[in-house]
Amino acid sequence: MRGGLWQLGQSITRRLAQTDKRTIARRCYASDAELKKTALYDFHVAHGGKMVPFAGWSMPIQYKDSIMDSTVNCRENGSLFDVAHMCGLSLKGKDCVPFLEKLVIADVAGLAPGNGTLTVFTNEKGGSIDDSVITKVNDTHIYLVVNAGCRDKDLAHIEEHMKAFKSKGGDVSWHIHDERSLLALQGPLAAPVLQHLTKFDLSKFYFGEFQMMDINGSHCYLTRTGYTGEDGFEISVPSEHAVELAKAILEKSEGKVRLTGLGARDSLRLEAGLCLYGNDMEQHISPVEAGLTWAVGKRRRAEGGFLGADVILKQIADGPAIRRVGFFSAGPPPRGHSEIQDEAGQKIGEITSGGFSPCLKKNIAMGYVKSGNHKAGTKVKILVRGKAYDGNVTKMPFVPTKYYKAT
Repeated sequence: MRGGLWQLGQSITRRLAQTDKRTIARRCYASDAELKKTALYDFHVAHGGKMVPFAGWSMPIQYKDSIMDSTVNCRENGSLFDVAHMCGLSLKGKDCVPFLEKLVIADVAGLAPGNGTLTVFTNEKGGSIDDSVITKVNDTHIYLVVNAGCRDKDLAHIEEHMKAFKSKGGDVSWHIHDERSLLALQGPLAAPVLQHLTKFDLSKFYFGEFQMMDINGSHCYLTRTGYTGEDGFEISVPSEHAVELAKAILEKSEGKVRLTGLGARDSLRLEAGLCLYGNDMEQHISPVEAGLTWAVGKRRRAEGGFLGADVILKQIADGPAIRRVGFFSAGPPPRGHSEIQDEAGQKIGEITSGGFSPCLKKNIAMGYVKSGNHKAGTKVKILVRGKAYDGNVTKMPFVPTKYYKAT
């Protein structure tokens, strides 16, 4: 599951597509003939989508425009992503909140109804099983979305603990929303375009909030969130209405919002300094090491009660041995597994994601270094194909976020 979706040079689009066929194939859990297809598959093909295997699904990596152009267009206008390969599910019951708090680091009980947050499912050693956006619809209903490549292990993990919880009298059940599709509308035109399709006043709907509403005549779950650093939404729509909704969004934008694939999605999330599970987070990396200490709720720090809490709380108190940081670098763009050295040539870490930023027009990367080498401005050497190039630690996000928040 290692490796980004990047390749650079004058032939960036062609080379990236070739690399992705190899890289993404490692995430595929089936042969090409067995790949699952989203409700928008034919729609992608009709619009020139270049389909590749990804986490057992046939997904578009790009369309007729280049990944560079598509990335920039998202930040200037908007993008529409098919993310129906991700797994949405609901937990219900009077004990769904205390149940989930045994598995994640978030203060779920402290969320106001209709509000959500990024969280991490942890294991007994404090490692990260997956990151997820969870929403407290109300005290008896939690809605969450987990990564496609982690679906099987996540569901098995949740089910195992749910059986034990229910055997002790806990009231919790779940529903996996395989009947729904998920679309992500991102960029400065996201809200104005979507407002044409719903009567709900989106100007009073802020980052992290959740609402059930009619959109384009369908009952949808709407969350103001995304994976690009831009303002935007994730829309859970009944699968039979997914194509109609995609068409309506593109039509209302008058061509400015474009269908966008996995290639630009990867460059956008890297510019925003966001983790890709399997690259920047794995089961041996804790949320503290990954720079997600802020996601451990204040009450959870005091009470613990989640898997691996002893390890994580000790890291918060004493500091972790390694830390995720951002980099600017010279020379060829860094790739996953590129070695990071200090100025004396000693290995201090490893790149987990890297490439050329279409918006900044420079190399960016993230990776892990030993604590003490993590401060912004620290000079490093990054090895690319055996040769050392100058780099320096920098704060993230690389591109400022534009989330829509209450003032």
